Amino acid sequence: MTGPLTFVLATGCLLFALWVAFLLMRDRQIGRATVLAAAALEVGFVVQAVLGIVLLIGTDRDVNGIVFVAYLIGALIVLPAGVWWARAEPSSWGTGVLVVAALVDAVLLARLHDIWNGRA
Repeated sequence: MTGPLTFVLATGCLLFALWVAFLLMRDRQIGRATVLAAAALEVGFVVQAVLGIVLLIGTDRDVNGIVFVAYLIGALIVLPAGVWWARAEPSSWGTGVLVVAALVDAVLLARLHDIWNGRA
């Protein structure tokens, strides 16, 4: 995988989690800016998924393709599910779920990096 893209996405996820945690501490629901930030992150995850599958097809590395693609798809699903849940839940629990979703995506990125580099 491409190290810079993974680094940018992981950093974005952590910054996004901090922002949403700030909203949670202030007992605020997510707004339009938060949803747009999540959408921008999701665009990055789509690029990563496409790039990851293309690189997997053309690589001679010993990578477990099924696990790698499963992690790519999982990373695509987590953030939109968190946003959907946060929008549907009017209490602060919904905002808390979005914090967890952003952190889970950061962990999934670290695992993708490990799988790609043969440290599965």
